[in-house]
Amino acid sequence: MATEEVDPRFADLDAWSLTSAMEAMWEGQLAAVAAIGHALPAITAATEAAKAALGDRGRVVYVGAGTSGRVAVQDGAELMPTFAWPNERVRFIVAGGDSAFVTSIEGAEDDVDDAVRQINAARLTAHDVVIAVAASGTTPFTVAALQQAGSFGAVTIGVANNPGTALLASAKFPILIETGRELIAGSTRMKAGTAQKIVLNLISSGIMLRLGRVYRGMMVNMQPTNAKLKRRAEAMVAQIAHCDPSHAARSLEQAEGDIKTASLLASGVDRADAETILKNCDGNLRRVFAELAKDRDRHPKGAAPRKQGGAVEP
Repeated sequence: MATEEVDPRFADLDAWSLTSAMEAMWEGQLAAVAAIGHALPAITAATEAAKAALGDRGRVVYVGAGTSGRVAVQDGAELMPTFAWPNERVRFIVAGGDSAFVTSIEGAEDDVDDAVRQINAARLTAHDVVIAVAASGTTPFTVAALQQAGSFGAVTIGVANNPGTALLASAKFPILIETGRELIAGSTRMKAGTAQKIVLNLISSGIMLRLGRVYRGMMVNMQPTNAKLKRRAEAMVAQIAHCDPSHAARSLEQAEGDIKTASLLASGVDRADAETILKNCDGNLRRVFAELAKDRDRHPKGAAPRKQGGAVEP
């Protein structure tokens, strides 16, 4: 496997000047990013399938061991603060259990029985999306977990850095990122790990885009749980509703921190109507504003929502 081989170009890396070594490692990171381009069609297909399956109750389940498992946990842990994705709709199936999040438990990656036990305990359905990551593509724990997940009808996505491997063969949606040999042979925390992190970012962010948790480049499902995030939320509302900051702040307070509802309140829509149209449009603000525009077109005289506090048409 390429990820395990010594690259002759870097056989004397430890004898190089630190400047030269840093330049080489940096170039390796750039190569990892470039390798993802060929996989974009596969990444897109996996993301579309994930969105279609999740609906309003499916879970995103991350599977991995060692470095790959910790990269997966990092991506999943960011879904709640970034997109307000419910914690109960994210699950981690990692070799060695929760302690492996911060401690290396290398022997656990061979425990196939534990992989099957953890998958069975998750009680998967066809609405769940299982994303398994392994640089080698052969990690017994990860392969067994993905295969077991497939038996429950879950959408299975496999991300590996070597071609023709069991993980890719076991996935409904295989994603191959050929990062090749590492500068430090076998250290997949480098090129392979960087590529994995980017691929997971693309998949999870793409899912949230398609589920309407992003509007005009803003993470409108974010929860303003501290002063910084409150200021960010107020700025979003002001930008979306084209209103002054003080009106945005009042609307956000009235909406109890919900950015989407606050944006509609700031645009002059009353609370009950805002909640109804958000529900009817599955929380997708772009669809909401499209529906409001259609309503204004159908009823041009006096049908447009009354603007308050300096708000103008969004």
